[in-house]
Amino acid sequence: MKLPATGIPVNQPYSASYPPLPQYQAGGAQGQWSTGLCDCCSDVPLCCLTCWCPCITFGRIAEIADKGTSSCGVSGALYALILALTGCQFIYSCTYRSKIKQQYGIPASSCGDFCIHCWCECCAMIQEYRELQHHGFEPSLGWEGNLMKQNQVVAMATAPMAPDGMHR
Repeated sequence: MKLPATGIPVNQPYSASYPPLPQYQAGGAQGQWSTGLCDCCSDVPLCCLTCWCPCITFGRIAEIADKGTSSCGVSGALYALILALTGCQFIYSCTYRSKIKQQYGIPASSCGDFCIHCWCECCAMIQEYRELQHHGFEPSLGWEGNLMKQNQVVAMATAPMAPDGMHR
């Protein structure tokens, strides 16, 4: 059973190591991105954040894609360090595009993903961020925040009802 507004499963218990991922929602066919690569300007705040501070957007994507095993701060700092020292941060961010594609059944294309991140880094990260949102995550909350949100929805959906005989 899923809650209609969020698509979050409510009949699966919380698991500390790998909680259930929100199920695929309508809006794009299974096996393809829910938004286009050039749809980045349809979310102006995210577009501005990614253009001016790509390390923040990348850190958020990495934390969700890694299911909380890496933190937003560490991933973002590593991205910024690679950018500052080599200018080849797109190689690092490209690996997360591959992870997201694998998690959501989008066909892999190593060469294509590399080229997209090499020449359209901001657009690629915005597309990945929006894909995570499309699948029920809010990357700005981080992994723990998304777990708490999911657990609150599950708790509300399974809250016990008062017996009918108890009235004031």
